[in-house]
Amino acid sequence: MNNKKRIEFDSLGSKKIDKNKLWGAQTQRSLENFKIGSEKIPIELIIALGQQKKAAAEANIELGVLNRKLGSLIIKACNDIINLKLIEEFPLVVWQTGSGTQTNMNANEVISNYIIKKLGGKIGSKEPIHPNDHVNLSQSSNDTFPTIMHVAINELSIKDLIPNLKDLIKEFQKKKKIFQNIIKIGRTHTQDATPITLGDEFSAFCTQLQACLKRIEVSKSELKYLAQGGTAVGSGINAPKKFDKVFCKYLNKLTRDNYKPSQNKFESLASHDPLINFSNSLKTLSISLLKIINDIRFLASGPRSGLGELILPANEPGSSIMPGKINPTQIEALSMVCAQVIGNNTTVDIAAANGHFQLNAYKPVIAYNIIQSMNLLGEGINSFNINCLKGLKANKKIINSHLNNSLMLVTALNKTLGYDNAAKIAKKAFEENLTLKKAALELELISEKNFDKIVDPKKMI
Repeated sequence: MNNKKRIEFDSLGSKKIDKNKLWGAQTQRSLENFKIGSEKIPIELIIALGQQKKAAAEANIELGVLNRKLGSLIIKACNDIINLKLIEEFPLVVWQTGSGTQTNMNANEVISNYIIKKLGGKIGSKEPIHPNDHVNLSQSSNDTFPTIMHVAINELSIKDLIPNLKDLIKEFQKKKKIFQNIIKIGRTHTQDATPITLGDEFSAFCTQLQACLKRIEVSKSELKYLAQGGTAVGSGINAPKKFDKVFCKYLNKLTRDNYKPSQNKFESLASHDPLINFSNSLKTLSISLLKIINDIRFLASGPRSGLGELILPANEPGSSIMPGKINPTQIEALSMVCAQVIGNNTTVDIAAANGHFQLNAYKPVIAYNIIQSMNLLGEGINSFNINCLKGLKANKKIINSHLNNSLMLVTALNKTLGYDNAAKIAKKAFEENLTLKKAALELELISEKNFDKIVDPKKMI
């Protein structure tokens, strides 16, 4: 193994670095000082960081503070970060400085050394490209990192989460249509209630998810406003006038959405309310999904000793000891995803609440948890949709049996016989294990003809 080292310097002195790596002294210090966990800065943030550095270089060129030749070299290096050709050069963990400074410097050092290497110079010399003076020009970690947080999360929502959620809604809408004429017993308090259609039940799922989608779309609209241009504390020190607007102009050529400068950079550095709001929309989606998939789980319970009204696709054997057992595995997987997302949201809430003065110093963990939640939800929803919902079927025989055996059909007699007499029929039927019709006739409260006319599930939905 080649363990040759090179020496680089930063403001604290010298550092030995693997000669095959492009990062510099500050990245190396972070690697040595924060040997905590295995959670690396997400790829989505690295891509956004490449986009941010490229747009910053282009803005600096236009505003006349960066030499066009040097700026062009930075832009080319950023392209390889965006295309993930340099992803191995970003080794830092989430558990670092709360501003993300070391990840920002990781990018600055890699871009600088990448260009120097291309030019045949001495890596680490900072000539002719300096990581701070050129790559980080007009920027601070304090405005760079919140900018890439917004960009990475917003772009990921557009690319994966929202399309997968829309596909799930479409499949529920298909099921609602297929099931619209299947009359079944409704349930409240997990007990029998008056009839509905299976389509009615699935229409509730559709509306619930559509509302979740709208909340996500509304909350993500706040992520279009960026902190870039605020530099260290929000005042914009060391950045030229209009840097924020010119930066967004170039960034928007690289992204799916269009971004604008934040109206108050002080707020954008010190707090992360838009991200809290977005994270909470993911939590609400998880809560809604848990309700929906638990309903499906119980409606499909059995196959013979449960409700058995739905039939799940058989994807794999469900037991190592019980032959023929099929379990709701996709539901279980998505349930665990939802539990994780709800926990991640709590982390985001605590982290966002603990910013101090002009900076929230929990940025990496906020970004990490939201990005993980989005990836888990997007993939979990897609897996459930393809492997469970699409193959879901109604067990009409069981549904009809449950409907006809329900005592709550007696509710239809309220208007004719009154609540108390209808209750007598239900009580007698239950205690003597009779049908409602037989109980009603034995009590001589109604004729058979009128009973059949009134107690008709088709008239009760």
